[in-house]
Amino acid sequence: MSTVFIISAPSGSGKSTLVDKVRQIVPQLDFSISYTTRPPRGNEQNGREYFFVTREEFGCMRDRGEFLEHAEVFGNCYGTAKRFLDQARSNGHDLLLDIDVQGAAQIKRKLSDAVCIFILPPDRRTLESRLRTRSLDKEDVIQRRLVTASREIEKYREYDYILINDRLEDSVEALKSILLAERLKHSRTETSADDANTLAIAERCRLSNVGERVQPILASFATAVTPGGR
Repeated sequence: MSTVFIISAPSGSGKSTLVDKVRQIVPQLDFSISYTTRPPRGNEQNGREYFFVTREEFGCMRDRGEFLEHAEVFGNCYGTAKRFLDQARSNGHDLLLDIDVQGAAQIKRKLSDAVCIFILPPDRRTLESRLRTRSLDKEDVIQRRLVTASREIEKYREYDYILINDRLEDSVEALKSILLAERLKHSRTETSADDANTLAIAERCRLSNVGERVQPILASFATAVTPGGR
């Protein structure tokens, strides 16, 4: 049985780094590379980070019904091709989708058993610092991303797991544990001590168990958009 994992996060939350590291240590995990109409950034390569296509090409794929989900973000189109899900199921692998909250909602409507994971930055100040450090965007784009992040994190209750990306090593371990814990649900083997630890780490990230840790993060974004905030 293949499980579809959806991972969403505000831009700059470190999602791509987490996904890259987890893909190296979790076996039988396929990854869906999204299609986009935006130009490559930095050292991005076609077919590695994204499939870079023209708006015309994207539109043709959409009209042919080739996308599992698609959305427009910051003036650019993004989409997940259905073929990745078909391939994962054919191979008996799980599928990891790195998509925004719009796309996640579309997928969840079609695949109600998909497991949704939302990655949060420790606070707004940290997110802003990360956006500036990567030096990919101009000031007006950074501010727009911060405003969008404030809206996106309000959707966190629609996800099954919440991962606060503070220390990379801990976050990688938490994400790995979530993926493996979901697999253990469908396993018929006896739970080992390592399995029990994996389940415990994943359980700490469940939506129902993160309320106290999430509230200060939400407050840091709320303060920033009220009168007198940045």
